[in-house]
Amino acid sequence: MALEDTPQFVISAAATLAGMHPQTLRQYDRLGLVSPRRTAGRGRRYSLRDVATLREVQRLSQDEGVNLAGIKRILELESEVERLQRQVDYLRAYVEPGRRVFTADRTGDVVAVRRPARATRQVAESGALVLWRPSR
Repeated sequence: MALEDTPQFVISAAATLAGMHPQTLRQYDRLGLVSPRRTAGRGRRYSLRDVATLREVQRLSQDEGVNLAGIKRILELESEVERLQRQVDYLRAYVEPGRRVFTADRTGDVVAVRRPARATRQVAESGALVLWRPSR
C-alpha cells in the first residue's frame, strides 16, 4: 500500500487538514464522496489521498459552485479515467510490433498473447476472439 493510501488520520485530524468540520466529513462519508477505512471499532481513518479528495470536494463546491451530486459524479468519472489509463499503460507495456496478438478472454478482458506462432493455438484453445494481429 502506498503511503498516500495508508489510513492514518482520525476524523478530527483529517477535518483540520481539510479545513472542514468533522460533521461535514461524516456527511461526505454517508453520501459516498469520501469513504475512509474503518478500524475494528468502526472509527474512521483517513489517508492523505482522502484528505486531498476532501480538499477537492471543498474546492468544487465553494469555488466552482458544483452541488454534491455533481461532485460525486465528477469523482466517479475521474476514478474511471485513472482506471482506464492504468489499463492503457498496461497494454502499452506489451506492445512490441510483430510480436504480440491481443485477444479478449471469456470475461471480455483484453489480454496479450506473446508469440504469434503459438497465438493461433492459444486463441483456439482459449476460445478468445482476436482483436488485433500485427502484419507479418
